[in-house]
Amino acid sequence: MSKKVVFIAFAKEDEKQRDLLRGQSLNTDSPFEYVDMSVKEPYATEWKERVRTRIKRSDGVIALISKSSLTASGQKWEIQCAKEEKKKILGIYAYTDDRTNIEGVNTKPWTWDNIKDFINSL
Repeated sequence: MSKKVVFIAFAKEDEKQRDLLRGQSLNTDSPFEYVDMSVKEPYATEWKERVRTRIKRSDGVIALISKSSLTASGQKWEIQCAKEEKKKILGIYAYTDDRTNIEGVNTKPWTWDNIKDFINSL
């Protein structure tokens, strides 16, 4: 079985949570790999083209959602791009005490089962 490719959209402020998510996949026998496009300049056209290419190649997108997501222009663009490319998106709350919601993103608590069920549905 080939690995599923999952794009991670996250706010720069939530980089540690992204690292935890990636670490979780490395510590398990997970049938997928994560791709993300952390950047300093989320407005560059070249960056947007590269992100769109990566999202097109991905089986789905996991968005780490926190209050930082509300002002994270790069993450907002990645989520919009995923919608345009008709990719399945799972929102995962980045922190247990932060239940920020992003319109149009179904967001669930960060549990391995929620992540696994999403990946299995891709």
